[in-house]
Amino acid sequence: MAVNVNVNHIVGALAENENTEKLLALPKKKEFPMNPLEAQLSYAFGDTLPAGGATLEVAPGVRWLRMGLPFALDHINLWLLDDSVETDDGIRHGWTIVDCGIANDATRAAWDAIFASELRGLPVLRVLVTHCHPDHVGLADWLCTRWQAPLWMSGGEYLSARIMSAALPGADGSAALPHFQRHGMRDPDVVAKVSQRKSYYPSMVPAVPQAYHRLADRQQLRIGKHQWQVITGFGHAPEHVALHCAGLDLLISGDMVLPRISTNVSVFAIEPESNPVQQYMDSLEKYRALPSATLVLPSHGKPFRGLQVRIDQLQQHHRDRLAEVAQACTAAPQSASDIVPVMFRRPLDAHQMTFALGEALAHLHKLWFDGVLKRRLDDDQVYRFSLA
Repeated sequence: MAVNVNVNHIVGALAENENTEKLLALPKKKEFPMNPLEAQLSYAFGDTLPAGGATLEVAPGVRWLRMGLPFALDHINLWLLDDSVETDDGIRHGWTIVDCGIANDATRAAWDAIFASELRGLPVLRVLVTHCHPDHVGLADWLCTRWQAPLWMSGGEYLSARIMSAALPGADGSAALPHFQRHGMRDPDVVAKVSQRKSYYPSMVPAVPQAYHRLADRQQLRIGKHQWQVITGFGHAPEHVALHCAGLDLLISGDMVLPRISTNVSVFAIEPESNPVQQYMDSLEKYRALPSATLVLPSHGKPFRGLQVRIDQLQQHHRDRLAEVAQACTAAPQSASDIVPVMFRRPLDAHQMTFALGEALAHLHKLWFDGVLKRRLDDDQVYRFSLA
């Protein structure tokens, strides 16, 4: 179903900002006090985190591990699931890995520590990746090769990862600069840095396995003793996979539902007239029917209960951002670059700016597709949006 925004609400009033930190701005190595929205959720393990090189059991046969990231968002949660597969020689017991971390020496070393201490001498039987972003798929090829294990992904995510890892034209870093310049990027320092990021994705995802098992929406997947259902989501990535296990009351939500930060939804060069905010808001509703007791296992942050509360918070967050953007466009036509300081009221580095600009454009696009705004290409070859 489509989640629509009332035009009168957008033009007439602004709701208060969501106080959650954006995914692209989480300060590194810093603990935040719980904000008012988080206080409406229940963290199942409090402030307990897995120790480095170790795992923490969150449900029978489901283990949580964390690995570092060299970004402002400084960690990713990964998951080990007890598994077994039938072979010609009988049942083979082992593990399914869910998500991989980026391809760097520190992450490989972290995995080596896990392999040495946490697998009980059992092999990895398969590698399942929720989506194509580097922190999730980066070491998939290394893991699959090391364990001779197959890769499982949705078709949209697998093909996107292959295209970007190969830096094909339109999907390489050089495509980003003209895309962002059409939407007002002019800062010389940011332009210079973006122009240098031609091999950014391949540097973190140097290879992707040459074959995979396709995951599809509503597919039932047997992992060990339990049945898991695939729930695909859109807006953040091409065909994001979340996994729900009714028997364990668990949802591995990937990046689609995060407890503290709101998932980035951006318009990028390869799909320059997309409507990711609409796709994301629609996708959130696919999780609403899950039981209220569901324990959510997110890719960033801590496991929590309160899924429906968090869905409501995220929907309201985007309605509020849309209202801000629409109001800004009442005064004068706005480019996506003009909207960035409306949505992000703090200094941004070049890396953060690309995500912020993509997200500002995504909110402009939803209002444009809804008929609230109109778009024109000005003489300076920059797109600007104004009230329709």
